Formats: sequence, C-alpha cells, structure tokens
Amino acid sequence: MTEDYYHPLRRQVLDEVHARPFQLTRAPRRFLHAAFTIDQAGGEAAVQALDHWCATTGGERPAPGANFHRIAFPSARLRWERHTEFTTYTWDTACTADEPFGWPLAEASPVGEALPAPGPLLAAVDLVIIGADGAPDDLSGLFDQTSLCVASVHDGAARIITDFRQDARGSTRILVIDRGLHPQVAGALVQRLLEIETYRTFALLGLPEAMRSAPVVGRIETELVRVTGQMRAPSDLADNSVLLDGLMALASELEAEAAICAYRFGATRAYDAIVRSRLDVVGEQPVEGYLTWKAFLDRRMAPAMRTCQTVADRQAELARKLSRAANLLRTRVDIEVEQQNRSVLQAMNERARLQLRLQQTVEGLSVAAVSYYVVALIGVLFEGARDAGLTTAEPGILSALAVPVVIGTIWLIVRRIRRKHSE
Repeated sequence: MTEDYYHPLRRQVLDEVHARPFQLTRAPRRFLHAAFTIDQAGGEAAVQALDHWCATTGGERPAPGANFHRIAFPSARLRWERHTEFTTYTWDTACTADEPFGWPLAEASPVGEALPAPGPLLAAVDLVIIGADGAPDDLSGLFDQTSLCVASVHDGAARIITDFRQDARGSTRILVIDRGLHPQVAGALVQRLLEIETYRTFALLGLPEAMRSAPVVGRIETELVRVTGQMRAPSDLADNSVLLDGLMALASELEAEAAICAYRFGATRAYDAIVRSRLDVVGEQPVEGYLTWKAFLDRRMAPAMRTCQTVADRQAELARKLSRAANLLRTRVDIEVEQQNRSVLQAMNERARLQLRLQQTVEGLSVAAVSYYVVALIGVLFEGARDAGLTTAEPGILSALAVPVVIGTIWLIVRRIRRKHSE
C-alpha cells in the first residue's frame, strides 16, 4: 500500500484512544500531581524544559509535538500531559504506610526545580494509595472532619477519602485504601481521582468570571428598560436616532462581554461534564456516616455551575431583547424617514409645477418678443424694398399683414421644440 492509500490523519485518530494509558499501580504509592495554566509560549517552554531534563537524566525524550510523555525510573515515575489551557505533571514514588502524607518524599520531585513551572499553579493533589493493613484508624489528623468524604468503590475493593481542602503545602489530600485492587484497576482509579480534582478546580474558574460579568449585564438590562420606556413616549426623528445609537452602544458592549465570557463558560460546562463522567465511572457506594464525593460536589459545585449558566443565559436573552428593541426603533426611524421623504417629494412636485407654469409664461412672452423683433425686421425689409422701387405698398400695411403669420410660425416652432424635449 502506498502512503496515498491511507488518510493523512489515520494514525493520529487511531492512536488517540491509547494516548494517555493508565499506569499499573501497587500500594503503597504516593502521587504528587500539579496542573499549571499555560498559554502558547508556556506550552512550548514546558516541552523544551521536559526534553532538556530527559536528556540530562538519561530518560526517554518526548516525541516532537507530543501531548503526553511518561518517564520511568527505578523507584519513581513522571507523567506529563499537555491540554488546551493547562499542563499537568504527576510524580509518583514509594511511600510508607506509617506516615502516608509525610515529608520529604523518598524521591524528590523535579517539578518546580529541574522542571520550572510553565505557568501559574492552579490544581495540586497529594494522593496516597496504601494497603488495608496500613490504613489509619483515625482520620482526624489527616483530614478536616467538617468536609470529609468517604466512599467505597469497586464493590468494596477500595475506599477513597478526601476533604477537598488544601494542606500546608497547598495540595488537596486524597487517600485510597486498597483492599484488593488489581494493579491496572488501581492505576485507572488513581488517574480518575486526579482528574476529578483537576477538572473540578478548572470548572470553578467560570465562577469569578460570572461574578465579574453579572453587574455588567445588570447595568445593560437597566439601561434597556430605560430606553424602552422612552420609546413609548412621542418623539421625533432626532430623539429616535439618539435612542437607536444608545441601543447600538449597549448591544456592542454586550457582544464584547459575551465574547470575553464565551470560552470560559464553555470550558466550565465541559469540565463539569468531565467531573460528573469520572464520578459515574468511579461508581461510589456510600459509607455510613460520611458523604460521598458525588454528593459533596453536587452540593458545593452545583450553585457555581448554575451561576455561570444563569449569567450566560442572561447574556443570550439580553442580546435577543436588544435586537428586538433595536428592530422596533429602527422601524420607527424608517417610517419617519419615509414620511419626511414623502413631504420632500411633494414639495419638489409643487416646485416643479410652479416652474412649469413659469416656463409656460416665459414661453408665451418669448413668442411675443421674438414675433415683435421678426415683424420689425420684416418692416425694415419692406421699407428697403419700397425705397428701392421694388414695391409701392405701404411697409406698415405689409408688416401688419405679416404679424399673424409670424406669431403662428414662432408658436409652432416653440411648440415643436418643447415636444421634442418632452420626448
């Protein structure tokens, strides 16, 4: 088969389902997960720094254009991923069950030192998976009891514990108690729990944006009420034009605000959907006396998600209202302009009629004037003929007889010229 036989994107499409495989995980193990927001430059810098670090440590270097890379060492592993607006580093190493969240690590993480932060840190997770025999009896020293969430997963093969709060190092603690998980299942569970915390954090970025945009939308709504109230009062074309300009300014401001919020609100919906999807896949069973992760996040995240959706809906509805109000006002302006145009046309028709009458009067006077001069010339001609002895008739009599003929001829000539111009 030639290369032309295959679609140019075939390999990329087929490899996508294997792009971010789970890692086999056996307890006890500790994972430090960090998610940094990035722009285009930050993403490229992260790849270059990772490539340099791999070359320095002797690890396998990332492929050009890669969005995922994994490096394994004898006692530790690093997992790097690049997403649309953030990049993540997950460093996992061995740990002791006696002190699951103890510090320092058995193997120091290169993130933040050998691998500089590519952007601001947003999500940080400290996850420990330990066996059931090493599970602590008292969780009060590790987690905040007021927000403690405990759930059983995989038909009791594991328990997942967190309080969604940040410890002294700024990380969210997650404890997984392994009661017989297969290493592949344990790896998948760890990855999904890390994703839940990461996407939960990024989903909530929409709330500050919604809180910033809500007063702007409220002010535009108030202005729209004021303008529509003025539209009900009688007004002339100048007043309506001022109102229309005001509506256009409000519509432009709203469109700019909606464009600013569109990406953030869309990302918030997508991240929230991913969080819910991961929770459904984890499949929690409640543990008596504790909230499940899903119940806790539904109660704490739902108001923020509804706030973002409400602001987005208000923006869309307000845009429709502004459009309707502008259309109504534009129709009124168009009608007033048409009425003014009709008045102007009527005035122009009246002036045209006056000009026609004046023209007809001038034409009548011009016929008389031209006839007078022609008759005078004929009179001079007859006098010259009498003086030359060519005729004995009186020039005055001959001129008088020529008057009707001259007037008629001049009138016919003028009429013909006017008819020709009319055609």
